Amino acid sequence: MTNNINEAEEKSLTPKKSIAREDTEAILIALLLALLIRTFIIQAFKIPSGSMENTLLIGDHILVSKFSYGTHIPNEIPFLNIKLFDDIILFSEVPEREDIIVFKFPKDERRDFIKRVIGLPGDLLEVRRQKVYINGKLHADTHARHTDPVSEGSLVPRDDFGPVLVPDGYVFVMGDNRENSQDSRYWGFLNVKKVRGKALMIYWSWNRIENWVRFDRFGKILD
Repeated sequence: MTNNINEAEEKSLTPKKSIAREDTEAILIALLLALLIRTFIIQAFKIPSGSMENTLLIGDHILVSKFSYGTHIPNEIPFLNIKLFDDIILFSEVPEREDIIVFKFPKDERRDFIKRVIGLPGDLLEVRRQKVYINGKLHADTHARHTDPVSEGSLVPRDDFGPVLVPDGYVFVMGDNRENSQDSRYWGFLNVKKVRGKALMIYWSWNRIENWVRFDRFGKILD
């Protein structure tokens, strides 16, 4: 006599994943997708200082495009900032003038800085009495914020700097809050390989002094 296995019995013989295993797999897939997005597409950053005021305020949270200037080959252990090898960028492009960029601080690559690109490769750049000159012409520095008057003496390098020639593969960056920014005037040119990405928009903002949300800054596009 031949024994036939009915549909109900066949289903009962099919191995089933436990709920715990399914949940674990879903979490691992979600974490992998989040890591891929963070590495190659977009990453969130928080503004901790006032060096970019009034464009960016302390407590602003921004989204940064990771592919605007090329594809970075991951060379760090995630969340540990342990570097495994030198920076490699595929399809590398130089940022444009006035772009707001996030980059690895050249003096300590464990720290991320955010500044505005002012000088491009080949530019002759000079700061005279707080005004920026590029290739001998006054730069329309519309985003610059000055909190102190021009010093009667020569205040180097804050108010008077250069002239310097920006080398190939590097850019000259400055904070919008010129009297309160540690930037290329103090530590030199920025290697474009150290650029993490281009700042796109503010998605959240918290005023820590008033302990309240700045709703008016939500969705602000950065330029």
